[in-house]
Amino acid sequence: MNHEHAFVCGNPVLDFAATLRARRSARFEMFATPDRLDAWFIESGLVDSVVPGGEADVERAKAVREAIYHLVTARRHEQDYDQAALDLVNDAARRPPATPQLTRAGRRTEATVEQALSLVARLAVELLSGPDVPLMKECGNPECTRVYVDRSRGTRRQWCGMESCGNKFKAAAYRARKKGASAAAGR
Repeated sequence: MNHEHAFVCGNPVLDFAATLRARRSARFEMFATPDRLDAWFIESGLVDSVVPGGEADVERAKAVREAIYHLVTARRHEQDYDQAALDLVNDAARRPPATPQLTRAGRRTEATVEQALSLVARLAVELLSGPDVPLMKECGNPECTRVYVDRSRGTRRQWCGMESCGNKFKAAAYRARKKGASAAAGR
């Protein structure tokens, strides 16, 4: 399995919404194939295995993802929800979810794509109606459009993840300080 998915947002719903990267510029689609969608469900830890999906499952997942992104954005900006997005997420949440089973080896959750998507939609309902709403922020990197839950002390975090965007911010700040110090020394 190719582990290319990033889980830096502090909530699986926000990580799911972030599978369309750089929405304002290059737009990189993480769910390019059914196996990439299947891999996301497993890598996220929501399920242990998923029945391989097809192109229709990918299109449905993308539609639910975009609906979640629009609802998250509306909630962050204290705007009314788009009814079509609300209906799509609620419809997915009403579907039967994957059910964990107890095995001799421990807990195991096997799912179809529809069941895994139901889990994501139910988590979206919980996130958007729960206590983490005031902690949701969009990454400060202009190229990044991830929304994350800021649980840092003082809620001063400015980027979605250290490896993805934080290092870029810190490196740019370091270069700016060094350049400023060199300019001041040359006077």
